[in-house]
Amino acid sequence: MNGRSPKRGFTARPGTAEDWIKESGIAPPGRSSDGSAFTARLTIDVTPELRGRIKIVAFQRGQTVADMLRDLLAREFPESQGDTP
Repeated sequence: MNGRSPKRGFTARPGTAEDWIKESGIAPPGRSSDGSAFTARLTIDVTPELRGRIKIVAFQRGQTVADMLRDLLAREFPESQGDTP
């Protein structure tokens, strides 16, 4: 026996998915605390290889994956005057 205490996590995770989403409302430093800017969550399936490439490029650009993909989607799907909601 080495006298170490049982392994504990850095922080407790919320119990349910809804609690997890609500708890993510705390904005990291340097980001807008205005939660109204992002009102939907998008989930896509990608291969592990593509996910790795995306993460590497985001790191090289000094961005988060989410910020980089938001910019990409905004460029590919610009707002136009004729669009109807």
